[in-house]
Amino acid sequence: GILDAAECPPTFSTDSKLIQGIIAGGNKALYRSIEKAEDSFIDGKKIINKYNINQEDILLGITASGSTPYVLGALKEAKSKGACTGILVCNKKPKLEYIDHIISIVVGPEIISGSTRMKAGTATKMVLNMITTTAMIKLNKTYGNLMVDLKATNSKLWDRGARIISSITKLDYKSSYELLKLVDGKVKVAIVKQIKNVSVDQAKKMLRLNKGSLRGVIGDIKTK
Repeated sequence: GILDAAECPPTFSTDSKLIQGIIAGGNKALYRSIEKAEDSFIDGKKIINKYNINQEDILLGITASGSTPYVLGALKEAKSKGACTGILVCNKKPKLEYIDHIISIVVGPEIISGSTRMKAGTATKMVLNMITTTAMIKLNKTYGNLMVDLKATNSKLWDRGARIISSITKLDYKSSYELLKLVDGKVKVAIVKQIKNVSVDQAKKMLRLNKGSLRGVIGDIKTK
């Protein structure tokens, strides 16, 4: 869950607070297993208050068994705060009144019995990818299969951004890269500026008026 959340800002330029991953035991549990942390129903409730979860939020609990106390405590508390709740399990569907939505992916027995980091963990990551990717598509973060709202934070992403611009505008790579630098790494702004032959500020305004939809501004263009 934390890995999927961490991948959203560079891929889709989302605010780091939009999609957040919470793990029992805190961040140190990412590199050292803290098994007992997931056994506390109370700690699950506490974390909801720490993050100020309310009716504007959606909380998706992730538990292969569907019975992890920490996750259930968090879900129950979130529901009491008015949040929409869901649970992602690799087991039979639990029947709990404080869960609004259930995603059940029954993967069957693990190769090593009980080791849910294997099939269950892999399947869970795939489902989380589907959820966040679909949400980002609906938020106009893509154009076709291109990540036109990426955040150019390293050389790989600057390169990818330039190639996306070139693919849509038909500019050569060097010109696309220079254009991307001109607009501070904002791919959609660069594309609108080039296609519509407008200023940077006008390009930003056109995107804002179309709720960030690149297609809403330039229509459908065949990419390379």
